[in-house]
Amino acid sequence: MESVSPPESLTALEPLWLAVECATTDSVDTEELAAVAALTFPLACPPSTPAENVASFIEANLRASRFDEYLADPRRAILIARKDGRIIGYAMLIRGVDDLVIPADVQRAVDIRPAAELSKIYLLPDHHGSGASAALMRRALETAGRWGARCVWLGVNQENPRAQRFYAKLGFTVNGTRTFQVGNRRENDYVMVRAVP
Repeated sequence: MESVSPPESLTALEPLWLAVECATTDSVDTEELAAVAALTFPLACPPSTPAENVASFIEANLRASRFDEYLADPRRAILIARKDGRIIGYAMLIRGVDDLVIPADVQRAVDIRPAAELSKIYLLPDHHGSGASAALMRRALETAGRWGARCVWLGVNQENPRAQRFYAKLGFTVNGTRTFQVGNRRENDYVMVRAVP
C-alpha cells in the first residue's frame, strides 16, 4: 500500500486552548465523561429516533461504569479533549476487526487489515467548528498508527450528512453499510474507511 498523505484539515495546528490526551483510569473523571457522552450522543441520532431509544442506548453504553470498563480494556483507547480543564469531547478507538464480533457487512466493508474502529467521536455543540474534532481525529489516527493499524473505520448514520461531510473532509470514504441498534430500533449507517498515514 502506498503512503497516504493526511488531508490538509488534519495537518492544521491544534488550537492553543485545547488539550487532547489519552485517558487513563487515573486521569479522567468517568462521571464527567459520561455526562458529556449523554449530551453529545443524541446529536448524532436522526430526529426520528425516539427519545426512549436514545436514553436506552445511553444507559446501556455510556454510563460512568461502562467508561470504567472501556478504560480497563487494553484493546481500547479513549481520547479526551479539554478546554480549561473541562472535558468538551472525546473519541474511542477499538483495536482490530474481530471476525467473531463484527458483523459480516462490516467485515466486507473494512477490507484493509489490520484495522481500528473509531467507535465514538463526539464534541459538545458549543465547540463545533473550533478545530477540536479535527484534533481528536488527528490523535485517533496517530494512536491507530502506533497500534500498527493500516486503516481506521467508523459507522455514521445515513441521516447525518453533517458528520458524513466532516469525515469525508478528513479523508474517509463510504465503503459499505451496516445496521446499528439504538434501543429497540435499527438505524442504518454508512461504513466509512480511511488509510492510516
